[in-house]
Amino acid sequence: MKIYNSLTKKKEEFTPINPGVINIYTCGVTVYDDCHIGHARSLYIFDVMRRYLEYRGYKVNFVRNITDIDDKIINRANELNIEWRELVDKYIASYKEDLESLGVREGLLDKDGEEPRATKNIPEMISYITELIDKGYAYESDGDVYFDVRKFKEYGKLSGQDIDKVREGARISPCERKKDALDFALWKRSKENEPWWESPWSKGRPGWHIECSVMSQRFLNSDTLDIHAGGRDLIFPHHENEVAQAQAKTGKTFANYWIHHGLLTIDAQKMSKSLGNFITIKDALESLPDNNAADILKLLFLNVHYSNPLDYSKDNIEEAKDLMRWILEAVKGECGEKDNLASGHMDHINAQVQLFKQGMDNDFNMSQARAALFELVRFCNRISDKDAVMHARYVIRKLGGKIFGLSFNEYNPHDRKWSSQSAVNVMKDAEIKQMILERGKFKKQKQYREADKIRKELEGKGIMLQDTPEGTKWRQV
Repeated sequence: MKIYNSLTKKKEEFTPINPGVINIYTCGVTVYDDCHIGHARSLYIFDVMRRYLEYRGYKVNFVRNITDIDDKIINRANELNIEWRELVDKYIASYKEDLESLGVREGLLDKDGEEPRATKNIPEMISYITELIDKGYAYESDGDVYFDVRKFKEYGKLSGQDIDKVREGARISPCERKKDALDFALWKRSKENEPWWESPWSKGRPGWHIECSVMSQRFLNSDTLDIHAGGRDLIFPHHENEVAQAQAKTGKTFANYWIHHGLLTIDAQKMSKSLGNFITIKDALESLPDNNAADILKLLFLNVHYSNPLDYSKDNIEEAKDLMRWILEAVKGECGEKDNLASGHMDHINAQVQLFKQGMDNDFNMSQARAALFELVRFCNRISDKDAVMHARYVIRKLGGKIFGLSFNEYNPHDRKWSSQSAVNVMKDAEIKQMILERGKFKKQKQYREADKIRKELEGKGIMLQDTPEGTKWRQV
């Protein structure tokens, strides 16, 4: 397996610290509002990675935290005029509902049966901060504690930032008591009417960055993680600060591989409440066909490489709906593992399984793996051998279910949330669009022979292609 490592800026052979065991930490949600569609992509993408590593035979220790104390939480509770714990409890319950609706598993649970929460790990954070002070990497200032960035010589290595330029643009707000604009808070003295915990420095609360360093190492029981994952927007300063804290304390590499996913936009715009395009997971699922909402969303997320940006748009959603209905039509009926197929059929099915694995082994290329799954769907639609179709359905359900987390629930064609096109046209259009998409990927990779095969196959079905500056268009002759 190879993984693109954000730390080294290159694709590397993946080698876990302990053979057969992988420790993964991913930054979780801050519970001050309902989770949005961007959270859904992050939760799902890392769940697929976890599923695939387990499929490959690894024991995966997967930790995802919950930030349940933060400025955003305090401010939102004040806006709503409710106690901050009430806000936190409400949105942790909402977050768990979203996980269940998406079919995303929880990470490692603590002794109370919950994913690690910041407020339940404060003694460990105080101990961690104390050690950083003792080692000269942190200092107390009027009840606050800051990390001394100048003392950590490798600061900026993960993000590739020119730290002097970043420092020039940084400012120290009037309420801060730090030496350098880049120094970040490990402990914050609480203001009047804010939640607080006792500490050697003040009645206060931990900074955001220290939470992840402490909980990742504590719950994975290791100073060095195999994989640390999160969104691209967290690289600086959050992940950069995590590295600084952890390595200053232990003197060891904090994480061997860093994985960052691309961000999600809404109709090519950044999601923002001020723009009126803030879409919660609940709203997104509610807008999709009842039995198949989560699967449709997952097909959308699988359409591009995890590291690329993804646009949540009406056209992309409609395409995912069409593809989902096409798959459901293909896998409808008997399925079962068969080992006595005609060699040509078995070879073709096995070849798609290998392409699926090759895609996932190549930096979790889920869009390539999805294309292999769709080739098996096409196989079901064009082959008359009943046993071959049953075996292909079995493989689709196995890979799609076990790794992509698809449920393959029966769909209701009368659900008004499906597109209004006829089922026959949807199947045909979805298949053609998927083949054109695969041809485009082959061309981009300069695999022109494979691209030409797809063009000829479409021509054999009476579908003519035209490559234009706006993309490939097709017409039926």
